[in-house]
Amino acid sequence: MTFRTGLLFGAAFLTGIVAGPGLVRVAEVGTGSFMFAAYADTLPAVAAPANSHAETYRLLTLFGSIFDLVRANYVDPVSDRDLITNALNGMLSGLDPHSSYMTEKQYADMQVQTTGKFGGLGLEVQGEDGHVRVVSPIDGTPAWKAGIKPGDYIVAIDGHNIDGSPLNDAVEKMRGKPDTKITLTIIRPKAAKPLVLTMTREIIHIEGVKSVLYDKTGYIRIPQFTEDTSAELRREYEKLTKQAGGRLTGGLVIDLRNDPGGLLNQAIDVSSSFIRNGEIVSTRARHPKDSQRWDAKGTDMTDGLPLVVLTNGGSASASEIVSGALQDHHRAVLVGTKTFGKGSVQTIMPIPGNGAVRLTTARYYTPSGRSIQGLGIAPDIVVKESREEPVFSIREADLSHIIKNQGGNQTKPPARDDLPAIASKIPDQPPANWPTYDMTKPATDFQLQEGLRVVRNMAGVAAPDPVAGLPPAPSATATKSEVSHH
Repeated sequence: MTFRTGLLFGAAFLTGIVAGPGLVRVAEVGTGSFMFAAYADTLPAVAAPANSHAETYRLLTLFGSIFDLVRANYVDPVSDRDLITNALNGMLSGLDPHSSYMTEKQYADMQVQTTGKFGGLGLEVQGEDGHVRVVSPIDGTPAWKAGIKPGDYIVAIDGHNIDGSPLNDAVEKMRGKPDTKITLTIIRPKAAKPLVLTMTREIIHIEGVKSVLYDKTGYIRIPQFTEDTSAELRREYEKLTKQAGGRLTGGLVIDLRNDPGGLLNQAIDVSSSFIRNGEIVSTRARHPKDSQRWDAKGTDMTDGLPLVVLTNGGSASASEIVSGALQDHHRAVLVGTKTFGKGSVQTIMPIPGNGAVRLTTARYYTPSGRSIQGLGIAPDIVVKESREEPVFSIREADLSHIIKNQGGNQTKPPARDDLPAIASKIPDQPPANWPTYDMTKPATDFQLQEGLRVVRNMAGVAAPDPVAGLPPAPSATATKSEVSHH
């Protein structure tokens, strides 16, 4: 049997972008092609264990018996196709959180999503024990504008409860024609009551790489690793350099927060933009012949410019490849919180006329040999977004029946003796009087401000403390008095 495969580095479904937060590109694809790129002539043969045929036949007979039992006795008539589809879903989803079966319609929807010709919200969601949990909103989309946050739970769509429904069903309900309204009911950690948010679906486009110059310090935001990310990164870096008068004397900050991943070749190219030599990432599959390694390409476009990378729990897959490579090579200082921890690779295997299978086929490893599966990448300097502790975790380790972390060096990253002197002075959370975060006001972004402070210190330029200019925090007495007058 011939089939077409595509490797995915991602954590979940996107309700308005791609079905999976990232696709790994391992070969070129012509314009307009679906974003899957590896090809294979035959499905690899897997040798059956000795004396297994009788047991396999017995189990298949058991399956047939239960199939007939359900078809004959279930309270409502059910089609054979629905029963088989449910069985396939169970077989694959029971392996790990990222393997699944897609019907022909679901597979077609996935292909349509890559063209950007459909309406959606721009939400990356993960199914967990019958619940729909938000991994992250995509920059600039209706979900992002509405203020939906990582860790939110979607419990109803247009007033209809979806708790306990299959993830695919919830995703399909959130899709729809552009310019149509949709209302989501959200449960948010520590919120006193559910949030009801009404949005208008849009044609979803992943925003490209963006940059801002803060004095002589550059800032580049990578929202996702798409086909043009590496080229856009270089374009934005050149623009910043020109704006700064020829050189970013205050260093460079790369923002990978809430970046759910994307194309592997782009993660490699982005890493190679800062690392001259050595390994970027490797993958190890069940069959050794399918394992691969990718190395840097011998150039650093910044010529050793001080570099800080911002990460958080929404930084997944391809984002973790870049973060891990830069950390292992001591090329950048990671500031923020621990990443998602998805260290596996998925392959899309179309079944002509019957949809496709998304199957976990490999693990990936950082240059030092770490598997970050279920562990994530710990930052060099911990800086939390806010003082509030999240009630619900949204990382790989919290999902059911994840694949094991094995096959590599599972220890911490290589010890660092090159952190800047200011590292020990960076607070791990905002002070009580820090202003409420507003996505339109960078001065309220505590992680960004501390990242700028770190990279400026690395560059040997003035690195003012963003907390120093804040108004005094109100005293407990004053706060109590104010409340009593309302």
